[in-house]
Amino acid sequence: MDHKSVAQRVLKDVGGASNIVAAAHCATRLRLVLKNQDKVDQAAIDNDEDLKGSFLNAGQFQIIVGPGDVNEVHKYLIAAGAPEASKDELKEIASKQGNIVSRFIKTIADIFVPLIPVLVGGGMLMALNSLLTSKGIFGPQAVIELYPEWADFADIVNLLSAAPFAFLPVLVGFSATKVFGGNPYLGMTMGAAMVSPALMNGYNVAASLAGAEGSEPMKYWNLFGLQVQQAGYQGTVLPIMLVAFILSHIEKFFHKVLKGTIDFIFTPTLTILITGFLTFILVGPPMFQLGTWLGEGINWLYTVAGPLGGLIFGTFYAFIVMTGMHQAFPPIEMSLWATGGSFIFVVASMSNVAQGAAAAGVALTTKNKKIKGIASASAPSAFLGITEPAMFGVNLALRWPFYIAIVSAGIGSMFTSILGIKAGKLGAAGYLGFPSIEPTVGAGIPGFFGCLILTTVIAFVASFIWGKKVEAGNTEEAEAPAAAAPVAAAAAPATAVAAEAGESVEIGSHMVGSVVLLADVKDPTFSSGALGAGTAVEPTEGKLYAPADGKITVAFPTGHAYGLRTEDGLDLLMHIGMDTVELDGKHFEPKVAKGDTVKRGDVIAEFDIPAIKAAGYPLATPMVITNSKKAAASVEDVQASGASVTNADSLLKVALKAKANA
Repeated sequence: MDHKSVAQRVLKDVGGASNIVAAAHCATRLRLVLKNQDKVDQAAIDNDEDLKGSFLNAGQFQIIVGPGDVNEVHKYLIAAGAPEASKDELKEIASKQGNIVSRFIKTIADIFVPLIPVLVGGGMLMALNSLLTSKGIFGPQAVIELYPEWADFADIVNLLSAAPFAFLPVLVGFSATKVFGGNPYLGMTMGAAMVSPALMNGYNVAASLAGAEGSEPMKYWNLFGLQVQQAGYQGTVLPIMLVAFILSHIEKFFHKVLKGTIDFIFTPTLTILITGFLTFILVGPPMFQLGTWLGEGINWLYTVAGPLGGLIFGTFYAFIVMTGMHQAFPPIEMSLWATGGSFIFVVASMSNVAQGAAAAGVALTTKNKKIKGIASASAPSAFLGITEPAMFGVNLALRWPFYIAIVSAGIGSMFTSILGIKAGKLGAAGYLGFPSIEPTVGAGIPGFFGCLILTTVIAFVASFIWGKKVEAGNTEEAEAPAAAAPVAAAAAPATAVAAEAGESVEIGSHMVGSVVLLADVKDPTFSSGALGAGTAVEPTEGKLYAPADGKITVAFPTGHAYGLRTEDGLDLLMHIGMDTVELDGKHFEPKVAKGDTVKRGDVIAEFDIPAIKAAGYPLATPMVITNSKKAAASVEDVQASGASVTNADSLLKVALKAKANA
């Protein structure tokens, strides 16, 4: 590879040095923060024979170059005028790209994308529970009233469906703390504290503070004269996000000022203690008070402004759900029921179906199989009243469907205000919500369905048209000649068949642990096969072994990645865990250096499994043959997925091309 020439082409294809805010690299990729992503010549990058692919992740435009080569290309890139940055600096710079709204939405998406399977599963089960327990769907009686033998089944479904949402702070605590750079297990601990059974259930707090009839009185801690609410946070989102943000910064502070054993013992202790007191003293009460003021303000707006109030409330309802402040609405709704009905449930229904329709438009237009699957599952759930999977998993992640959904919800809510539609009780806010509508108030149930359909049509059509436009823009790149060929050829780790075959060799296991197929690795750079055929191991022992006799060609100073050229001419890349470069060498102890000769079974590096996992990094470790297209006629997995292996076992069988050793 002519590294200087590659650097020049990369520079040209990303819009020149002036379009680069910062440049860094890891073991295999150039990591760039760009001023304007639209200046990237994606087709040129995809068709460059020396590059193995590219993708945008967390504000970083990452170009796959390969181990060893990426170092040299990066040097020439910096020499040509690209601003150099460390990996930590790059990450921080990337997080600040875009306006404050886009950064907030991106942060929300980063937090919730890993939780999508849980939300989708819980949402679908909650919809099933509504079908079984709601009256007015199949007749005046619920299914469990018609068929009592189904009652216990429905009860278990309700238990399972409620769990992800009732304990949402626990899940969000883990994910958000990881995004903010703290220990996710500390975040999970705080989430668990916020939904402790010792506290008043979060769903009852608003009614208790409002003094609603039949509600339990709020209990208080007396902290040296300060009265602190013993309130839970079930089903909320924003409070735990704020807590995770606070926790991560407190933890980082103590990591800086405390060292060694003192750091290990006292940092988590002090972090949980301080964050815990701040949570219940400073985070909780303001959030509940904001919810109360919000409810009163919305009631005034809707009453005084009429259709304009409906438009505004409907447009911003999704943002209110994101904060969790909608939990303050039930007491307000109860008071409205006594005066002719509540508009809040009606608006919530418009917002939910809008999110579902926008996700449905994505499902029918996107070519991304993962997004299509999530959108297809979450759209029906939103139509039935469970909007989190569609909103967090699809619409916010892509942004434009979210904007379409909130505008559509605003339009639908405006018409519900014009038609005077109101609800007399709570229910599933969506198409199953019609039993909650007051039939004699305003346009009643027919008007409710009419507004739902109108909202759905607007959101779906707009999402479908915009989705087609987005995909049309991507199609030109996707269909460029040979754009996907390098990835496709390498993506079949078990069958990379080529021309003449020479002798066969076996590559040993680089770790003690269980086998993970390359396609199942949680990093597209490896799982796509862009770097070459191979496999991976989930380690149970903190050692990286040489899988064959050869010479160390790459040894990152961070200790997380190594290259090995075998005596048979195969270039192996071993990458301990995912994104572990961010640890900057912490918890890794290299045992070799670049240029060292090793024998199969020699220890290349040692690493601390518990510490790395506690820091929130997965440890599945790929081993790929980066020159498999040139050197191997075929590559076959010797071990099945999940098989236990030691460094004495073989992982890959490679049929060498006849001239691999030439």
